[in-house]
Amino acid sequence: MTESAADIHEALRSLAVRYAAGVDRRRLDLFLPVFRPGATLAVHRPQAGPDDKPRVLRGHAEISRVIELISRYPATFHLLGQSRYEVRGDRASGEVYCVASHYVPSDQGDRNYVMYIRYEDEYRRDRGGPWQIERRDVRPDWTETRQVREAPVKP
Repeated sequence: MTESAADIHEALRSLAVRYAAGVDRRRLDLFLPVFRPGATLAVHRPQAGPDDKPRVLRGHAEISRVIELISRYPATFHLLGQSRYEVRGDRASGEVYCVASHYVPSDQGDRNYVMYIRYEDEYRRDRGGPWQIERRDVRPDWTETRQVREAPVKP
């Protein structure tokens, strides 16, 4: 049976969903399998210039550190927005929008560090295998900090 474009788009979208859930729940078992073993994750600074270099993590060993690094925030909440994909056989590219909230406790009042992000992705699958991210560029377009009225509840 031939796979429809809608089925492929749903499979690609599910990678972003598992990525976000894995980060927010600090679950490596959800997060890491979305990446191919030799994948690249490049994290760009907000409003980076053309000469600014991103922080680059390569392969599962380095990419798995994201869960440890994000744990400096007691809670995060990634809300996914629109997405689009271009499929070429067993390769694809796509862009997924995200608003990522990062809870920052403070004696001066708790804060929410909000990032407006575009994930620019390259995907690949082996014949008959699942889609996975081969490269993800995390591109924050801008950030803001908001006051938090109530601390988040632990899951």
